[in-house]
Amino acid sequence: MSIIEALLAEHVVFLRVFDQIERALPSLVTLAEVRTLAGMVEALLEEHARTETELAYLALDHVLEQSGELQSLHQEHQEIDDRLRRVHTAKTCAEARRLLKAALTTSREHFRGEEKHVFPLLAKCLRAETLLELGQNWRQRQAA
Repeated sequence: MSIIEALLAEHVVFLRVFDQIERALPSLVTLAEVRTLAGMVEALLEEHARTETELAYLALDHVLEQSGELQSLHQEHQEIDDRLRRVHTAKTCAEARRLLKAALTTSREHFRGEEKHVFPLLAKCLRAETLLELGQNWRQRQAA
């Protein structure tokens, strides 16, 4: 499995988790419930972002920076992280639900952008063997 396939598989799983969370959001009545779900999303996205950065994007930093996409990727990550952090300081359950929903929406958009622009760039700039090796590194990280 290549690193692109691995990251795409993670996106699929995350999108399903996001769907489940969005279905549950309207029925949540306490801040603790919303904050718990936000914490789960934070943990998932933190590890995913680390994997992307350490295994895939380091090889493309110079290309992404020249195209301006690196700054955009970092900005999107910061926006998602900020909304998730703000869930934990929200004063009302409604505000926390709104922030969590916004973070999920931004995450979906971010994934689409990666799939449309970054992953094809990875495929173009890195050799197939390198992509497979990075995928193997991903698999080893998952097993650890």
